[in-house]
Amino acid sequence: MTEEIVKSALSKVMYPGFTKDIVTFGFVKNIVINDVDVSFDVEITSSAQEVTQQIKDDATAELKSAGCVGAINVNVKAPQIPRETSSHGKNIAPQVKNFLMVSSGKGGVGKSTTSVNIAISLAKQGLKVGLLDADIYGPNIPRMLGVGEVKPEVNGNKVLPIKAYGLEMMSMGSLMEDGQSLMWRGAMIMKAIEQFLRDILWSELDVLVIDMPPGTGDAQLTLAQSVPVTVGLTVTTPQGVSLDDSRRSLDMFKKLNIPIAGIVENMSGFIAPDTGVEYDIFGKGTSQPMADEFDTKIIAEIPLEPSIREGGDNGQPISFVAPSSESAKRYAIAAESIWNQIIEINANGGVSNASVQPTTPPGVSACSM
Repeated sequence: MTEEIVKSALSKVMYPGFTKDIVTFGFVKNIVINDVDVSFDVEITSSAQEVTQQIKDDATAELKSAGCVGAINVNVKAPQIPRETSSHGKNIAPQVKNFLMVSSGKGGVGKSTTSVNIAISLAKQGLKVGLLDADIYGPNIPRMLGVGEVKPEVNGNKVLPIKAYGLEMMSMGSLMEDGQSLMWRGAMIMKAIEQFLRDILWSELDVLVIDMPPGTGDAQLTLAQSVPVTVGLTVTTPQGVSLDDSRRSLDMFKKLNIPIAGIVENMSGFIAPDTGVEYDIFGKGTSQPMADEFDTKIIAEIPLEPSIREGGDNGQPISFVAPSSESAKRYAIAAESIWNQIIEINANGGVSNASVQPTTPPGVSACSM
């Protein structure tokens, strides 16, 4: 056996949930060949046992097919993430290891679509993923997951999350009657966010993706002070009016001491369904100066693609039903980037709860607002 033969065999081992192999991903390390015995490390991004086992089984089978007749030692190194993201602050949902806050400065930029497809892409990496629809006034996640008519079950004094596409999900839309308006003041919104975290019977999740309402108000501050948010993700579109509001979202992360995972630029070009040609009708990459300003990066440029809208309306997310589509591939890359950053943050000791208080404009008292 030679290192070239070993790498060639391992290049046939696909990373579970992806169409790329573990060699192309750069996961294979420290190959050691001792006569007919082979050992090597595989450093993966998932903490799921089933992913580890599948890689071991597939790698062993491919090496035997390539002629390895000795002992095969596949040492899979998965991230060891603490049960609580931080030991420094409050965490009212300790069974959740990491929290991803998805935010936007304004509505209508595709924040919920991003949350759904990022959550599914994370689950396809073999992670245990939850999706919390914290957009109290405009809960769209149930429709996007095809569970608009499903009501959650109650177990004792806890509510069981609804399961769809490998995710655990909860939304105010699943608790209300269809079309019912919700007219709540800030205190009620804050209480609802806390109950979604404390009273939902979430499993031992690797990550909870939280689809926030647009803006930088009560819901965002309540979440940041209830759990140690691991990373924040901002969703925008290329237009200037959206970028102006997105800067406020990024500034909020900065003031709340939440690490920024990156920016998703939606409606970034248009893919013609008949030809597959991409056109920059609204602009593309206009978020880069904003990313530079906040020392982050654009982790995905998601084009206008009719199948994204159709999938959202019909409860068939593009990342699940059309994984080979260009948009699904870009969501997958973004999810991988986010998870790698979460691993790095945890390796460096995690993050603490936000201690920043709401700010008021100069000359305006909080009581008068």
